[in-house]
Order: sequence, then C-alpha cells, then structure tokens
Amino acid sequence: MPLVDTAGLGGWLSSAGTTLLLIALAEFGDKSQLVCMTLAARHRGLPVVLGAVAAFALLNLLAVAFGAAVAAWLPEWTVTLAVGALFLIFGINALRYSDDEDDETVEEKPGHGIFATTFLLIFLAEFGDKTQIAVAGLGSTQPATAVWAGGTLALAGTSLLGVVAGRRFLNRMPLLWIHRISGAFFLILAALAFARLAGLA
Repeated sequence: MPLVDTAGLGGWLSSAGTTLLLIALAEFGDKSQLVCMTLAARHRGLPVVLGAVAAFALLNLLAVAFGAAVAAWLPEWTVTLAVGALFLIFGINALRYSDDEDDETVEEKPGHGIFATTFLLIFLAEFGDKTQIAVAGLGSTQPATAVWAGGTLALAGTSLLGVVAGRRFLNRMPLLWIHRISGAFFLILAALAFARLAGLA
C-alpha cells in the first residue's frame, strides 16, 4: 500500500476527509470523550488534550501500519471482503445503540502527571476499539498517511470537544441520532466495499 496517493492531492484529501468524518461520527459520545470530560473537570484542559492527541496519534499509527502490512501480504479480494464485513458489523452495532445504554466509566489513576494519565487512559481504553479497527481497515485500502491524518484529526477534535463542551452540554445533544448517522455511514462504506469486491470477481 503506497504511503502517498498516486491520484494526487485531491485523492489524498478525499481519503483523509472520509476517514475524518467516519471516525468523528463513530467516536462522538464514546468513552474517550468521557475520559477527557472527567479529567478536564479537575485539571487544566491543555495537558488533557495533548495527552489524548498523543495517544490517538500512536494508536492510529499502529493501526495504519497493520492495515498496510495486511494489504501487502493478502490478495486484494480478501482485504476488501474483510473491510466490508467489519464495516457491516460496526454499522449494525451503531444502529442498535440505545439511549438506555450505560456510559462507560474510566477511573483516573493516581501518581502520574495529567498528560501521562490521559495518554495511558486513552491508549488502554481505545486499544482494539472499533475506531482503531476501522482505521486499520481503511489503511488497508486507502493511502496510509491520509487515513492516519484524518483519523487523528477526528479523534483530536472529539477529545477537544469533550474538554471544552463538558458532559452537561453533550448530554443535551441527541447521541442516539449521532449513532444512527454513524451506523448508516458504516453501512454505506460496507456496501461500497462489497461493490468493489463484485468488480474484482
């Protein structure tokens, strides 16, 4: 998988934008935002944001590296099928989200600086999460740098929103509909992947 888009800057920006939109919708109201809200309520916001961004940058780097490596070793149809199946599963799970679901809570670990605390909490909370898997899937079919940039910007933005807005503001927003939109977007990408698979047959 090439690190740059041979179609030019337009294709690179398209891949980055698609990744940004998908990951932002999927992560909105998720546990990483709750971690940022909780820590920012008791500490300065800047170290919380920086710790979260650093964690997401590393997680996404690992994800796109894995996705690119898988794409290099497996046949294209296998990668496309796996990506389509993953997006289908994520879309169905997002559409099944209910307002009655309990928020996931993560307790702050004492004895660390707030930057290190945020980095550790976000890294552990998000490692292997649906957004990291989605980034890996996109990294197997799209330019790796575009996917990394789009995914990292999306997660940085949702973390910043969590710090600035706070839980009280976010609780007034229709998270149910945000999950519905996220689920629909995942299903659209799954359909596109399966359409591409049909073209490879």
